[in-house]
Amino acid sequence: MSDTQTGPAPATDGTVVLRQHAEQAYADELAALAAVDDRPRPPSWRLSPWAVATYVLGGRLDDGTVITPKYLGRRRLVEVAVSSLATDRALLLLGVPGTAKSWLGEHLAAAISGRSTLVVQGTAGTQEEALRYGWNYARLLAEGPSREALVPGPVMRAMQTGSLARVEELTRVPSDVQDALISILSEKTLPIPELDDEVQARPGFNVIATANNRDKGVNDLSSALRRRFNTVVLPLPDTLDQEIEIVRTRVASLGASLQLPADLESLSEIRRVVTVMRELRSGMTSDQRTTLKSPSATLSTAEAISVMTNGLALAAHFGDGVVRADDVAGSLLGAVVKDPVQDRLVWQEYLETVVRNRKDWSDLYRACRDLG
Repeated sequence: MSDTQTGPAPATDGTVVLRQHAEQAYADELAALAAVDDRPRPPSWRLSPWAVATYVLGGRLDDGTVITPKYLGRRRLVEVAVSSLATDRALLLLGVPGTAKSWLGEHLAAAISGRSTLVVQGTAGTQEEALRYGWNYARLLAEGPSREALVPGPVMRAMQTGSLARVEELTRVPSDVQDALISILSEKTLPIPELDDEVQARPGFNVIATANNRDKGVNDLSSALRRRFNTVVLPLPDTLDQEIEIVRTRVASLGASLQLPADLESLSEIRRVVTVMRELRSGMTSDQRTTLKSPSATLSTAEAISVMTNGLALAAHFGDGVVRADDVAGSLLGAVVKDPVQDRLVWQEYLETVVRNRKDWSDLYRACRDLG
C-alpha cells in the first residue's frame, strides 16, 4: 500500500480535511487515465479494468504522466480482484489485519465508480437497515409508508446509481443481517415489502466486502453467501524490502499530512522495526537460526506504520527531528505486548536472545531495556 498525499487538503466545499477520499486525493491521476483509456469498459465503469489496475499498481502513461502505486503487492491478485468486479459476483478481500484490505477496496471503488463513500461498517451491532434501508420516522408517522419516508442505505444507493458499495468487516456482522445480502447479490433486487415495491440494481452495481481471517468463528459466512463472492486473500508483504518500502511511503505521507517537522534520515529504524515484526510473527529469526515464540498481536505492516509514525511525532516534538531508537522503542513495546503476562515474556526473551546479540542494535536494546 502507498499514499503520496502530501498534507491536509481542501474538501469539495473548500474546508481543510485531514484525509481526502481516494477519488479526491487522486483526481488528477484518475482524469489522466480516463483521457488515455481507450480499452473496453464494463457498463457504468469510469475506467477499463486495465486502467483500474494501473491506477492501483502504478505506472507511467504514454504522455509521461506518472501514476503512483496505491498498493504494493502481487499484480495478479489485483487483476483477479478487478476482473471479479466486472462479473455478476461480488468481491471478498480476506486477510489478517493490516494487509490493506480497506485501502484496496477504497481505491477500487474510486477508480471504478468515482465514489468510495458508499460504506457499511460492520460491527456486532450492525442492523439490517444498514444493508437495506431505514425510515424517516417523522414522515412515516405523519404520512405512512412512502418512497419519500424511506431512507436508503449505502447498498441501496449503490444499486440505484450503478455503483460499488463497500461492506467492511463482514464477518463481524450478525449472521441474520449478513443474509440480507444474499438476495441482493443473487437477484440484484432489493424488495421493499412495506410498499409492495422493489429496487432493481442498475448496471455497474457490485459489492466489495472485507473480512479478517482472524475473526474465523465470530460470524462465519453461510455457504449460500460465500457462493455470491469471489474471494481474494491478501497476504502480508513477501519480502523485507517490500515491507520496508510500504512502511516508508506511508509514514512519509502521514508525516506530511500531520505536518510533523521530522525526517526519516535513513531507513535503518524502519528496517529494524519491520525486522522485529517479521521475525516475531513468523516465529523465526531472519537468518533461520533461532526459533522464537510469537506474541498474541498480529504485528502486521499497519502496526509497523503506527510505530514509525509515533516515532516521527516524538522526534519532531521532543527530539531533534531525526527518528532514533529512543523514539520507536515505546511504541514497539506497545505493539508487541498486548497481553501483559504472556506477551511480555515473549518480548523479554526476544530482547535478550536476539536484540542484545546484534551489535548494531545496541541502541535499540538499551532503549527497550530502559522502558522495563
